[in-house]
Amino acid sequence: MMKKNYNHTRFAILGLLTTECRTGYQIKQMIDGSLNHFWKISYGQIYPTLKTLADEGLATVQDTKQDGKPDKKEYLLTSKGEKELREWLKSPLKDIPIHKNEVLLKLFFSRHQEKERTINYLQHYHEILQEKLNTYGGIESVIHKHSLDNADAQYWLFTLDYGKRITAAEIAWCEDTIKKLV
Repeated sequence: MMKKNYNHTRFAILGLLTTECRTGYQIKQMIDGSLNHFWKISYGQIYPTLKTLADEGLATVQDTKQDGKPDKKEYLLTSKGEKELREWLKSPLKDIPIHKNEVLLKLFFSRHQEKERTINYLQHYHEILQEKLNTYGGIESVIHKHSLDNADAQYWLFTLDYGKRITAAEIAWCEDTIKKLV
């Protein structure tokens, strides 16, 4: 039975163990290239979580010898770990996430500053959003080029599509808001 009140990082790492990620380093690389766009996990959370998963029998750990380097620890999901991941996937959403958004917070109170400063702030945000959308396009190209045969690729693309659509909507909102302020 799945225990309640677990940090979702646990399930993110259980899920990553279903991919080709076997080491803390590989997990960090996958997080940096994908999950961090929608789920922040610090590097400092990875190894303690892997240790906990191994201690609880949800993953096994094996040392792999490397020439001229220290042994590396490789983690493999156990059937118990896969069961816990599946139970979490089946569990209902607890709530709809509310994102803290500094842009909206500052905009909410922007009557207390010059309009030009608000416009400049929104233009800068627009640039950041465009870079983010370009990054998503690059990730999509990599998936199409190198990972379409991966069983997870379709789901990665669904997640990426969400990010692209949200970012495109934020860009459109930003442009519309700037026009209204001019």
